[in-house]
Formats: sequence, C-alpha cells, structure tokens
Amino acid sequence: MAQTIRDQFDRRMDRRRLYGHIFHALCLVSIFIGLGMLAVLLVDIFLDGWRRVNWEFLTSFPSRKPEQAGIQAALFGSIYVIGLAGALAFTLGVAAAIYLEEYAARNWLAKVIQINIANLAGVPSIVYGILGLEIFVRYMALGKSVLAGSFTLALLVLPIVIIASEEAIRAVPSSIREGGYALGATRWQTIWRLVLPQAFPGILTGVILAVSRAIGETAPLIVMGALTFVPFTPDGPMSRFTVLPIQIFNWVSRPQEGFHEAAAAGIIVLLVVLLSMNALAVLLRNRFQRRLEG
Repeated sequence: MAQTIRDQFDRRMDRRRLYGHIFHALCLVSIFIGLGMLAVLLVDIFLDGWRRVNWEFLTSFPSRKPEQAGIQAALFGSIYVIGLAGALAFTLGVAAAIYLEEYAARNWLAKVIQINIANLAGVPSIVYGILGLEIFVRYMALGKSVLAGSFTLALLVLPIVIIASEEAIRAVPSSIREGGYALGATRWQTIWRLVLPQAFPGILTGVILAVSRAIGETAPLIVMGALTFVPFTPDGPMSRFTVLPIQIFNWVSRPQEGFHEAAAAGIIVLLVVLLSMNALAVLLRNRFQRRLEG
C-alpha cells in the first residue's frame, strides 16, 4: 500500500516537473521571438537610415526635397517638451506621492484616489490629447505652444510617476521614520532627510519609465495641434513646435524613398536621445544608491 502511494506521488511529481520544463521552454521561446522581432526591426532601420545620420542632417530644417531634409527643429522641440514635461511630472508626482503616503488619512477617500490614479495610467494617450486641447490650448489660452504640449505630456505620465513614487516611499522601513521622530525631528524633516533619500532610486526608476513613454508619444500632440512642418527651433515656452515622432510620421507618410530614409535616420536619432536620457537617469539613480549603501 505504501509503495503504491509512493509510486503515485513520484508519477505526479514527474508530471509536474515535465509541465514546469514545458512552461519554461515556452517562456524562452516567447522571449526569443520578441527579441528577434526587435532585432530585425532595429537592423532594418539602421540599414535604411545610418547613411543619413550626419551633422548636416542634425542641423538642417525640414525641406520638400528629401536630400535636404533635416531634423533640427524636431530634435530641439523634443528636448524642450520632454524636459519640461519630465520636470513637471517629477515635481507634481513626488509631491502627490508624499501626501498620499505620509499625510493622507487611511480612509475610503484615499483609496478612491489611488484607484483612480491607477486607472488613469491605463487611459489611451489620445484622451490626454483631447484634454490638453480643451484645457491648455483653449481654456488657458496657451495656444499650440511648447508649454501646452509639455503640460499635456506631463498629465499623460503623471500617474506612472505617482504610482512608482508611492511604491518607493512605501518600501522605506518604518523604523527609519520612528528613529527620526525619536531624535526630535518633525514629520517634514523626517521625510526630507530620511525617507526621500532612501526612496529616491525607486522614484528615478519611475521617472525613467515615464520619460520613455512620453518621448515616443505622437497622438496627444497631434490632437492638440503640434505642427508637422516647422522651419525653426523653439525660442521660448510659448513658441510653436514639433517633435521627433511627428516629424518621423510625416516623412513615413510621403511616397518618396528619400523621405523614408530620412524617417529611418530620425528613428535612430530618437533612439539615441531616449537611451541617452535613460542612461543619465540610471547613472543618477546608481549614484544615489551607492551613497545610501556607503
């Protein structure tokens, strides 16, 4: 009897191990398929556009002639818009997370607010474009400016920053807060001197994800009226603008092969800008992490 039970148990464990190996193999196949498609896409873009990536391409304005078309206006527009949107989202997002985690009462209202923030993170980006058009462009009379575009993208990524900042602040051990209070520090001194330095690496991770999403967004900026052809660089927050994704979309939609090469070169520039901004944020995060560990 005991031997029979043991044999059944062994067969059941063998079956579970087999299922585990099959699931592991399926996961690996899925990863390789995704990475393979990404590699094919990147190689195709690089082969089409690497010849156009030069100093003249970076310093020239858009043109009706594909061989003379450049990306200077869109590049500067992206840097202005994303830089301002990231600063706004970081400031408002961290402030909201501090309030919700450190000051707000644990009641039904706080739960409703957090649920709605989580829901806003999944709202389609074009909805934020309609909201930005109505509030910033029309109601606040900012026009189709860099400031209006930055506010729209800041609203788009704000839920991501808030959620990531909340998780980072929540992960700080309560003993650190209690130690600060025991030494006579006020609540704000404890948050500023003890909690935020501990949570800052996690907050920067959320900002990296938010900026990575914002820099590739096109729909909300098109809805609020960003231009597709701009022969000048923005000279202030109220200046008209375009961004790299819109310029790339404009070139891809044209039939000439030269514009398709320019679009591929623009994608390469966009990837370089995105990876550079992410690398800077990662370096800052690692620096703060080493300072905390030291």
